[in-house]
Amino acid sequence: MLMMKRFLRRLRGDRSGTALLEFALGLPLFLTAGLWGVELTNLAIVNQRLSQLALELADNASRVGLYTGQATVQLREADINDVLQATRLHGQSIDLTENGRVILSSLENIGGTQRIHWQRCMGRKNGSGYDSSYGTTTVTAGTTADASNAGTLAPNGMGDAGAQVNAPAGAGVMFVEVNYLYTPLVGNGWFGSPQRLHYIASFIVRDNRDYAQIYNPAPAATRSTCNLYNS
Repeated sequence: MLMMKRFLRRLRGDRSGTALLEFALGLPLFLTAGLWGVELTNLAIVNQRLSQLALELADNASRVGLYTGQATVQLREADINDVLQATRLHGQSIDLTENGRVILSSLENIGGTQRIHWQRCMGRKNGSGYDSSYGTTTVTAGTTADASNAGTLAPNGMGDAGAQVNAPAGAGVMFVEVNYLYTPLVGNGWFGSPQRLHYIASFIVRDNRDYAQIYNPAPAATRSTCNLYNS
């Protein structure tokens, strides 16, 4: 009994494992806070990249085209493919085309009527939340200059209610939608679940563009129409 009392007194006064005990108790808290920080940082970076990609595509699409001898610029399918390819390459780090959908629309005001003349797309995601949220048109719209391919009326323009974008008279706007499925780094549960990120951007066409149609001279380029879901 005396030996047991001595042992208990020594044990009570022993402080050699205090630091280890404190570390063991505090580690889960520090680990959780660290993982939250990593996850929030990654989410912020992905959001910033998506915003920049949408702006870049709208800007590039508003500039491209082939100058003609009539002081106008013809937009070709090859030009659209080029700007989509730039976005595809710049989005590789976040697997943009595997995990998302990009829609490029030409919102035009010809004769005082707002219309979505044509749309081109890329990305594997499809369905509600990934296809265009602001109006669609046929896959042949814009491929010829006749009335049957004149596109879809958009009297209120494109965009969220109360913040729609409208094309100026006699001109057009390149309107871009980017929808992306973000998957957390750490995993589901405590650190969130996959969520859709959504960004839009628009730029007025810079040059005196020929809005009659998208031209496709030989050798004809493959059209990136919105019935296709590929990377």
